[in-house]
Amino acid sequence: MRRSSMGSRAASAAVAVVAATAVSVVAPTPALAQSFYNSYVALGDSFVAGPGIPPQGSGPECGRSAVNYPSLVADAIGVGDFVDASCGGAVSEDLRGTQISVVTRADIAPQYDALRPDTDLVTVGIGGNDIGLVQLAISCINSAAPPQGVSCAEDNPDRPDPYDAAIDAFAPTYTTIVEEIRARSPHADILFVGYPTGIRDGGCFPEQQMWPQDATYLQSKIDRLNTVMAQQVGAAGAEFVDLRTSTIGHDSCATPDERWMEGIVPTSPGIPLHPNAAGHRNAAEQVVGALSAND
Repeated sequence: MRRSSMGSRAASAAVAVVAATAVSVVAPTPALAQSFYNSYVALGDSFVAGPGIPPQGSGPECGRSAVNYPSLVADAIGVGDFVDASCGGAVSEDLRGTQISVVTRADIAPQYDALRPDTDLVTVGIGGNDIGLVQLAISCINSAAPPQGVSCAEDNPDRPDPYDAAIDAFAPTYTTIVEEIRARSPHADILFVGYPTGIRDGGCFPEQQMWPQDATYLQSKIDRLNTVMAQQVGAAGAEFVDLRTSTIGHDSCATPDERWMEGIVPTSPGIPLHPNAAGHRNAAEQVVGALSAND
């Protein structure tokens, strides 16, 4: 990571992001007088784009919110040139290939097209759709108490866990993504942003309709993906931004006023099983804090 006076500026920006969490109406965080970064590109899936969180930002076919964490980071560091290429439903292949919008069915240009030789900051959040995390979460929903229904937890000791196998097979893709970004933007600082805590150990059935063992199983797969992401991108020379730790206690089982991850039935604007506006404010704080820590 690049080292400069960005540390003190990022620290001030972090305060601005925190301050934004204290108000009920989300306002853009104040831009700094001067930004160390000149060109920032955000890549990723719906956990980056923030679908369903008003106000609507650029790219309605991708469900981007104007107050998703990349937008808040861009405001906080005062970057002059910002492109949010994130898109709901994106898989890693959509970074370099055309994506079909899950909203409008329109063709969406490859996300890598936003990268330029002078891009100097890139954030990435990807992988959940590649290994089927949302589909797993949906399969874990049970409205009836045990033993009615079917558990989603893998409990067959005679075969490898299918999600563990999928995550391990996907792992080298993170290295490839770092290499692809470097090929297009050789001077960029690259930060991969992990996935937040979705649900606490043991869940909170019946408030969130997942059996205790299924809630624990689901979160264990999110944790494994985060661990693999951190290992792979770190080895490739990029930075990993952890959201897991800061979101403990703010998962889908938290009270609505403390909830940063929406559950099966959202209690604030957003879509099910995704971060809400407060979750994106926290993610922005963690990203800006990571920039500050590298001074």
